Amino acid sequence: MEAFDNIMVENDWYEQEVFCLEEQLCKRFDGFNLNFVNKVDSKFFLSTCESLIANTGAILLSSNQVKEKKLKELPDNMIILATTSQIVENISEGLRKIKNQSSGYIPSNITTIQDFETGKEKDFMSYGSSTKNLYLLLLEDL
Repeated sequence: MEAFDNIMVENDWYEQEVFCLEEQLCKRFDGFNLNFVNKVDSKFFLSTCESLIANTGAILLSSNQVKEKKLKELPDNMIILATTSQIVENISEGLRKIKNQSSGYIPSNITTIQDFETGKEKDFMSYGSSTKNLYLLLLEDL
């Protein structure tokens, strides 16, 4: 992926430790000279997501991506991979999608990544989230 390579070059992240909890991502990016570890003090976090929320621009994550970790515990730098089919209109639709895709097991630790406020209220899904440097790699799959 050229965009991923550009991010690595821009930030000088080659030969660095990467916090990645998803085995398929570790395999997919195996040829990029990265050290995949299970340590939160890594250079960046590499993950997929559950959904992209169109009306707020948030990224919906669950225990499928972050296990039991809170957003503030994750590295300050993040690269999230998503596809166009993961775009949903709102959080309710994203939660419904999680429920429908889960066969008997609904993931826990559902949260959103977003660093903006709409008015003075913060969304309840992002309570306690901290500022992150985020790259979203959106792949077309429709």
